[in-house]
Amino acid sequence: MLKPIADWFDARTGYRASLAAALDEEVLGGARFAYVFGSVLTFLLVLQMTTGVFLAMYYSPSATDAWASVAFLNDQVSAGWFIRGLHSHGASAMVIVSGLHLFQVALFGAYKKPRELNWIVGVLMLGLLLAFALTGYLLPWDQTGYWATQVATGIAGTAPLAGQQVQEAMQAGNGYGNLTITRFFALHVFVLPAIMIGLTALHIALFRKHHQTPPWWLDEKELRRRTQPFWPDQMFKDIVAMAVVFAALIIVNFQTHGAPLDAPADPSTAFDARPEWYFRPLFQGLKYFHGILEVIVALGAPVVVGGALLALPFVDRGPSNNPKKRLPYLAVLAVGFAVAVGLTMVSYLEDRGSEEFQEAHAVAEASSEKARALAKKYGVPPQGGAAVFTLEPGYLGKKIFEHDCAGCHAGKVGDRKGPEIIAGFNSRLYISALLRNPSANRFFGPTKMDVMKPVTVQGEEFEALVELVYAQTGAEDADVALAAKGQEYFDEGSCSDCHSIDWETEEDVGPNLGRRGDPQMLREFIVNPGHLRWYGEKNEMPSSKGKYSDAELDELIGYLVGLRTAQK
Repeated sequence: MLKPIADWFDARTGYRASLAAALDEEVLGGARFAYVFGSVLTFLLVLQMTTGVFLAMYYSPSATDAWASVAFLNDQVSAGWFIRGLHSHGASAMVIVSGLHLFQVALFGAYKKPRELNWIVGVLMLGLLLAFALTGYLLPWDQTGYWATQVATGIAGTAPLAGQQVQEAMQAGNGYGNLTITRFFALHVFVLPAIMIGLTALHIALFRKHHQTPPWWLDEKELRRRTQPFWPDQMFKDIVAMAVVFAALIIVNFQTHGAPLDAPADPSTAFDARPEWYFRPLFQGLKYFHGILEVIVALGAPVVVGGALLALPFVDRGPSNNPKKRLPYLAVLAVGFAVAVGLTMVSYLEDRGSEEFQEAHAVAEASSEKARALAKKYGVPPQGGAAVFTLEPGYLGKKIFEHDCAGCHAGKVGDRKGPEIIAGFNSRLYISALLRNPSANRFFGPTKMDVMKPVTVQGEEFEALVELVYAQTGAEDADVALAAKGQEYFDEGSCSDCHSIDWETEEDVGPNLGRRGDPQMLREFIVNPGHLRWYGEKNEMPSSKGKYSDAELDELIGYLVGLRTAQK
């Protein structure tokens, strides 16, 4: 039934003759897995384009919407994380397979006459892959992509003569913004793919003209005896290799749950970004140079490596493909590869051994998780990805605290003027430490007050007193029975000589502990800390009366109350 349709198409296109010419091609010396890399790269290129189309259906190339669109795709679209992960890991796979292909071609001497042009095209395609990586890295508009790409364009800007013009052309202006991301998107999705498709077509056409380079260890007679057709012998090996690579991509994708996505790009922050692994050699190498030497190496290293690869066919002009007769040239490639691997390993080891970097990395991961959780729950504000943090409950209160209160209550030990207010404030542990050592630097040590003596009771009595004070905060998990025992110890012991715990009593030696840390007490205390119920004339904290609206006070108090259960 299908034959008439096939005949109709063949009469008009001649596809059967073209297909036969492609499949019946002879593989001199026989099919080999050493020849699969070109087909695998073609498969990966098609995979990248296919997944790229799916990603583009959801992506919005603007500084306000880019991160939001990627977060939505990654966390809310069915299998979105999987498609994005395939695209990201597929880029790494292309670099790896390209490197293997380059070494296979070099080992077989396939860059020699008359195949020089095909080698040159292949080297240009490798450079184009890195350009894809550079332009794609920025598109999520997250912290890592934003800052790492700024480093790259900054290096370009140090080039002599036209460096500044190149940098401005790359970032579409004097700085990063909306036009930068649209320019990188245009390059990544339109310009570079068009060039890559053209070079791929030329690469394949040149390969079909000159065919594969046969093994050097077989003579002409043996090569002819072992010759096999491309189909099915070589094609079968190509398909097996494609399947193995695709299976590996899927496994890695599931293990990593797709590609990472950092918190939204925030130009106002400092972020210690790291490039993708294939740029790590240059990243690490630049650490060993300073001043003008750093600029020279940053610009010169890619030129030297690329120039050496392009020059190889014209330098090694001997007639033999035998690697033993080309050892100096292959040794240069091997040494270059070893240096790149070594620098990459050192870079990762240094990061692993750096406590500062690990802490910063942990903070970045926590920030990423928070941003994505907020985006998933509330969406992203029109102001852009970085504004997603404003949706966090208590955000305004935290900002007010950081702006007006942190200088006295959350700074370093020499800068604070009052008790420390950080995560865990008014928790059982905090109250216990306060009672044991009220004059500690984290409590009333920085003040000028006459601080009470440490509470010296032990065991159940001390635990009950802590629970009594803790219960004043209104915490739902307070042990009522234990707090009641604490009230008995409080009344019978020396605590009641200086403190009341009834909210109404004023002018005690020490502050009234009634409702200590609950929302009503915090509101009145912030407005009037010098009230006789608390510190009276001993007070050193300025009043905030009239400074905040009721809504702002509610936010600040909500933040302070939330610190009780916050993780340090």
